[in-house]
Amino acid sequence: MTRDIDGILHEQGRYYEDRAPEYDDVWYRRGIYDLGPDANRRWFEETARLEAALDDFVPSGTVLELAAGTGLFTRHIAPHAKRLIAIDAAASALAINRDRLDDAHIEYVQADLFEWEPPDDVRFDAIVFAFLISHVLPERFDEFWRRLAGWLAPGGRVFFCDDLAGAEHRASTIGQDVPDGPDFVLRRHLTDGREYTIVKVYYAPDELEERLAGLGWQAEVRTTGREFFYGVASTA
Repeated sequence: MTRDIDGILHEQGRYYEDRAPEYDDVWYRRGIYDLGPDANRRWFEETARLEAALDDFVPSGTVLELAAGTGLFTRHIAPHAKRLIAIDAAASALAINRDRLDDAHIEYVQADLFEWEPPDDVRFDAIVFAFLISHVLPERFDEFWRRLAGWLAPGGRVFFCDDLAGAEHRASTIGQDVPDGPDFVLRRHLTDGREYTIVKVYYAPDELEERLAGLGWQAEVRTTGREFFYGVASTA
């Protein structure tokens, strides 16, 4: 590998900071992210299933949202939560999130989730994250889930979702392989042509269930169809 991991992570951070203004265009399939009528229809059907699954999860009590981004999922969490802490490393994304929801009871935190710790007296009834696990270095997968286990209150649950392994490749959003990089990185670009290398690891539902079981979690992972998986996990 000719690129160092720290450099890739730094570039990934810049990508999500710079991408914030057009992130919603991906979700709503606008501009270069338009997939055409048929693919858009399937996309919107599956994003609706994903949002419905989060609503059915009912993230109530004290809730932590990791990689909260521009608020597309925060808006589904906030109505259920008694207290909500929303974390993201990208200040620009959190600014959009704050403007979108205009909700004083949401506590916004700009932080690296591997460096942040909750207040000593806070444990979470629910932790939610969307499109995050695929951007965690493979070597930090176990550490990531150990951190979550330490943050949960007794009986606490985790909801997560991401792109499905084997999903149709979309050049505008999935990116291209990096010939001189490890197999868990991709090259992505913004509408203005800027390019970035990021971590992107695809998981299959059965693989995730098996790996999480080995870490002491009970997880059920389902799919929305061809695009996404979502799961609910609790410590065994």
